[in-house]
Amino acid sequence: MTIKIINKSVHPLPDYETLASAGMDLRANLTASVLLQPMERTIIKTGLFLELPIGYEAQVRPRSGLAAKKGITVLNAPGTVDADYRGEVGVILINLSTEAFTIENGERIAQLVIAKHERAEWHSVEELSETSRGAGGFGSTGVK
Repeated sequence: MTIKIINKSVHPLPDYETLASAGMDLRANLTASVLLQPMERTIIKTGLFLELPIGYEAQVRPRSGLAAKKGITVLNAPGTVDADYRGEVGVILINLSTEAFTIENGERIAQLVIAKHERAEWHSVEELSETSRGAGGFGSTGVK
């Protein structure tokens, strides 16, 4: 699949690190470092603008190493970039650690996954089919 992209940053285009990688790293496009205090959130721009085909979305997800080592994650994970959005891709980061974290220009801050999706059509009914789970909700299928 080919996706149109404009790169207004000085950084290379996102790319897959390995043949089996699902995501591509997104880099911060900053004119100055950003200090993110504990429990603080901010939007970090990437300098990237996409034109996705209809039926696809770009999912902005946390980088596992950044989350595990520094407590920095994507707040609305996964964030969705819709096919009709033409603005700059931004990443909503939050610092869940107890220490301040400095985001530098070019730092890998999130990953981008391109995903196909379906559009649903609702069909109103009076009853739903029965299942063994039924209306069991949160944690209902876990260890007893």
